[in-house]
Amino acid sequence: MQASIVSYLRPEARLAPESGIVAVMNHGRGKEGLIPLWAGEGDLPTPDFITRAAMEALAAGETFYTWQRGIPELREALARYHHRHFGRDFVPEEFLVTGSGMQSIQLAIDAVAGAGDEVVYLSPAWPNLAAAAGVAGVTPVPVRLDWSDNGWSCDIDKVAAAISPRTRALFVNTPSNPTGWTADIETLKALLSLARERGLWLIADEIYALFYYGGRRAPSFMDVMEPEDRILFVNSFSKNWAMTGWRVGWLKVHPDLQDVFENLIQYSTSGVAQFMQRGAVAALDQGDAFIASQVERAHKARDIVCRILGETGRARFSVPAGAFYLYFSIDGITDVRQAAFDIVDQANVGLAPGTAFEKDGAGFFRICFHRRLDQVEESANRLAKWIRER
Repeated sequence: MQASIVSYLRPEARLAPESGIVAVMNHGRGKEGLIPLWAGEGDLPTPDFITRAAMEALAAGETFYTWQRGIPELREALARYHHRHFGRDFVPEEFLVTGSGMQSIQLAIDAVAGAGDEVVYLSPAWPNLAAAAGVAGVTPVPVRLDWSDNGWSCDIDKVAAAISPRTRALFVNTPSNPTGWTADIETLKALLSLARERGLWLIADEIYALFYYGGRRAPSFMDVMEPEDRILFVNSFSKNWAMTGWRVGWLKVHPDLQDVFENLIQYSTSGVAQFMQRGAVAALDQGDAFIASQVERAHKARDIVCRILGETGRARFSVPAGAFYLYFSIDGITDVRQAAFDIVDQANVGLAPGTAFEKDGAGFFRICFHRRLDQVEESANRLAKWIRER
């Protein structure tokens, strides 16, 4: 029998896992009346001031090859944005524009690790990180956050124990997707100290830094780092400015790394369309009020979901300090993948199963509560009814 054409591909490509989120989405797509809380995006379209800037640039003919590292105006806007929110001076040479937060992660991994190497990351985690590492031939090594009645926490000793001679980087997402865990300053200092001691790169995913419910923004590695620390910051325009479909992101790196990352961009996407970068400039310079309104709405939505599910007496969770997800378990439910399909069919609500974020799912589900408050309340009530009827 002739071998399948698929068998001739690289094992890393063949074995790239199916997204556990997409499987449930495909099951529920087009179902009348379903409220989709499975994907990590809100329900608001991109604001007019952003789309208008991009449309004007497109109409003006900004459709040619452009700066691989990003147009100067956008890199300057990134420096201004970081100065406003992180309270120190930045220079445009610290920033490169990418084709998404996902590409930023891929570039960061490609720059610091290769076949046979390892990257240690905190779990539960957005599944694309581990999958991207695997496709690159890098072994992703999860270290599970501890879960207790006091919420999620990071055991630094467990992280240290997971480091081997093959480890090249620590990947830290805070505030976390899916748990909402947010590292405090002491934890950030401890992780950075560990990376320094072991000679590791630190890849920091702080995309949800402004979606924080305990202050102006979440604590950041930028608060504790020194200029020469080996930290790569990966980020995206998707969440803050309702630009998930635009596929524009950025990297913040040491200025000496600019040429290397520019070359990596050249040999992957060759840059981001210039007219879309004009929209990104508008987002950064004019979008702070829009972000604040989104965070305020998400805060209210979080409280609605936690109150309604908490009243069932059977949902177990820690109120998330950041991001816009609730990671929760339901007493008596162990097969969360099947339960996610059942919830679509029986409650008309779309959730992501914990199997998408950690091995076996650990009995958890993820809700994205970044939607209209009436839909959040309706979906929480539907889910609470389903829980009570089990």
